[in-house]
Amino acid sequence: MKAIYILCVRQLKRYIRSPARIIGSLGQPILFLVALGFGFKAMFARAGGGDYLDFLSPGIISMAILFNAVFSGIEIIWDRQFGFLKETLVAPVSRIEIVFGRMLGGALVAMAQGIVVFVICLIAGFRVHGSAYAPLAIVFMFMISLLFAGIGTVFGSVLQDMQGFPLIINFLIMPIFFFSGAIFPSAGLPKVLQIGLRLNPLSYGVDGLRGACSTVFAYGLTTDLAVVTIMTGILLGIGSYFFSKIQL
Repeated sequence: MKAIYILCVRQLKRYIRSPARIIGSLGQPILFLVALGFGFKAMFARAGGGDYLDFLSPGIISMAILFNAVFSGIEIIWDRQFGFLKETLVAPVSRIEIVFGRMLGGALVAMAQGIVVFVICLIAGFRVHGSAYAPLAIVFMFMISLLFAGIGTVFGSVLQDMQGFPLIINFLIMPIFFFSGAIFPSAGLPKVLQIGLRLNPLSYGVDGLRGACSTVFAYGLTTDLAVVTIMTGILLGIGSYFFSKIQL
């Protein structure tokens, strides 16, 4: 437990001491929120979809969490190159504790960024409907953070090229985001795309977060929680395996 605490604190300190990182990572979510939220608001309302800003905001919050969580994996490559990882691996601590500590630290940083974007969405006009499910929004934000911090950990353990990491991650993450139901509803989509959304783990995180804010779940609360929890557990196991194979 001490190792997990140390790794979490270390990543949080890195985040707090880098205001440029905090501000820079807000650029893309704010751009999407303004360009899409206000650009398509009238069209969405005329189509009978309600307030597009209320629909879009959970997706934008998920996007901020997703990118921050996945890119936490690059710190493994960074630590490998500068020797900190060697000190961690020789410590009398199990690899699964190290992996979970890194995942948890990356998840907390990503969740902090998500909360900042959540506040920005509220300022822009986003409204939470139904207080009964509202606390679940925090739960789903944390689960999305932990899930994709796990994906970042897997790729950070496998890759050694710091320049190649963002290229591969962007190639993977952009389709995951766009085909998650974050920016458009799944109703009326072609069958192939609907299957793709069903297979996408982020779809259940976005639906859970959106349902917590609106009390309407497309896949069901139990399904959303089950999928993100199971996928997080699987990625913890995969991350532990690849992390144990790291050669220094």
